[in-house]
Amino acid sequence: MLDVRRLRLLRELSHRGTIAAVAEALTYTPSAVSQQLSALERDAGVPLLERSGRRVRLTAAAERLVAHTERILEILREADADLAATATAVGGMLRIGVFPTAVPTLLTPAAVRLSTDHPGLGIRVSELDPASVPDALRGDAVDVALVQEYDHVPLTVGTGLDVEPLMEETVHLAARDSGALAERRDATWIAGTPGTLCHTLTVRACEAAGYAPNIRHHADDFGAVLALVAAGQGVALVPDLATGNAPDAVVLTPLAIRRRTSLAYRRGSRTHPSVAAARQALRAAVAATDLSSRTV
Repeated sequence: MLDVRRLRLLRELSHRGTIAAVAEALTYTPSAVSQQLSALERDAGVPLLERSGRRVRLTAAAERLVAHTERILEILREADADLAATATAVGGMLRIGVFPTAVPTLLTPAAVRLSTDHPGLGIRVSELDPASVPDALRGDAVDVALVQEYDHVPLTVGTGLDVEPLMEETVHLAARDSGALAERRDATWIAGTPGTLCHTLTVRACEAAGYAPNIRHHADDFGAVLALVAAGQGVALVPDLATGNAPDAVVLTPLAIRRRTSLAYRRGSRTHPSVAAARQALRAAVAATDLSSRTV
């Protein structure tokens, strides 16, 4: 019988690419991961990894085994959800991953509702860039999280996860004066840290307008971004949720670019009482905002 824990390590290796990354994500040592994968290979009776120096690659047999593993884990989560549903109250620990601009408007009222409706439920919140959410969910670091996609930056979550649309926002050009995106070829730009969705959006939106942006400043907090814009340090792209406290000196020009936010969770966990409660609370929080007409 193949060991589910070892199968999960193989699944993580298929997503993360290196044994070191798997070890870091799941708080193992690299040698422990290697030992467990070698044991899985012996149990399977066929080669699962091809080694080249310090790197490893999954064989065709391993890729098929990963596909089976995804279905096995989904069934186990469904069983866990069914058992949890027999309890008289929602309990345990719910870990929520959320991007910073959603904390005051969506996460805070949702957390209050969850605590009020389900006093036996513990809540743990982690700020996550949406780009890191798929790995955090697959690595069991969070149970439910908010993911995003922009026009020009489509959503890719990979296998083993489900998403459901939550809301849609307009993206604005934040500057000291009004003007179209195509007119900012010579502007200095403020963007997120390279690798984040916000940084990718800035690059791709400007490229779609016919030029590469001159990015001088990197900031992931939209409050800091707007402060830099107000100080004349550049222009930036900012979604609706981040514009509520924009300084008076900032002019916001709505663009034909949208940011779409979805709820994500591990496949098979949708009906788990704590995940279902989180989905309900976050939808209620969206409905209570002035963006409620744009919920999906």
